[in-house]
Amino acid sequence: MLRRTLIGLGYLHPVRLALVIATIALGCPLGASAAGGAHLGKKPPVRATFVGDSVSASVLYSSTAQRQLAKGIKVRLDLKVCRRLVQPSCPYQGRTPSTALQAVQTYGHSLGRVLIVKVGYNESASGYGKGIDQVMRAARADGARGVVWVTLRETRDTYHWTNIAIRQAAKRWPQLVVADWNAYSDGKPWFSSDGLHLSAAGAEVLAAFLRPFVLKAAATGV
Repeated sequence: MLRRTLIGLGYLHPVRLALVIATIALGCPLGASAAGGAHLGKKPPVRATFVGDSVSASVLYSSTAQRQLAKGIKVRLDLKVCRRLVQPSCPYQGRTPSTALQAVQTYGHSLGRVLIVKVGYNESASGYGKGIDQVMRAARADGARGVVWVTLRETRDTYHWTNIAIRQAAKRWPQLVVADWNAYSDGKPWFSSDGLHLSAAGAEVLAAFLRPFVLKAAATGV
């Protein structure tokens, strides 16, 4: 059968003929295309959940920022005004959002491969480190491979101590990747008068800033 096929293909250019022979030898149909092979090698997007407060919520209002973050990432945005880490969140316009911990627990195994956390502006640094541990345990139990924890802009002393708690937690949790937004955004004109909430340009920068950290967290050890 192979001999008859090769005789019928004898008019082909020698390079093309060699490719056909290799295809037949591997048991692939002659109609299979190179595009099909490329498709098989394409990596699926990293599934992630972004849990944040009002500082992060600017991403919700910028389609450009969302596209930046979505390059190779299928991300769920759960960004709520007045959210806290584990202590009860503060009310806003008659509603009290879930805490970051509650959000993680609610998603369960649909959380995704990576959790992104940007929470802490609505609370003191006291107990924040223990809160990180609670969220990390919940995220790991839900199957998250890595967690990206974003530092706070140090416009107040308490935010400085919160950032210290984040960095210390990274020593306890090898799955925790610190994204130092405080250092990256220092002196930049991306903020409103409070130095925290983002302009449209700032939202785009934040999304682009976070993306490589998400990919890095997805590759951390189980």
